[in-house]
Amino acid sequence: MLQKIASRLLASALALILTACAAPGTQQGGMDKSGETEIRAGVIEQITSVQIQSNHHAGVGAVVGGLTGLGLGSLIGGGSGRDVAMVLGTVGGAFAGNEIQKKNDQPVPGQQIIVRTSHGVLVSVTQPANPNLFNGQRVYIEGNGDGARVVPR
Repeated sequence: MLQKIASRLLASALALILTACAAPGTQQGGMDKSGETEIRAGVIEQITSVQIQSNHHAGVGAVVGGLTGLGLGSLIGGGSGRDVAMVLGTVGGAFAGNEIQKKNDQPVPGQQIIVRTSHGVLVSVTQPANPNLFNGQRVYIEGNGDGARVVPR
């Protein structure tokens, strides 16, 4: 009986996690629904080195680890021993999953690039480091918002 409940709980949690990972209807890289991308021309005025935080969702490692531990714990023993194994598996899995996520959640080197467009407007873009960019270089700004990127002409 308890194993059926644990199995259904595990299946429901996995379905919820997979559903939450999907992000329908978002725009990335400045693309609209027709697939077109906004591109602006300009010249780099300034480049500043920065650290970019990763975009991993906090707590996902603990949740996945806890669910894995729960599933493995349910395979051990029977009766109250199984209940103890499930609790210990959940706690141990959550701790291990959180530690693994922390190791993989390190900031990456990036650049804040200020570009003067051909219309005289200053645009600031923060992106992962690109050693091929330098001050005074003619560039394109592809996209807008969080999806904007500076690329050489």
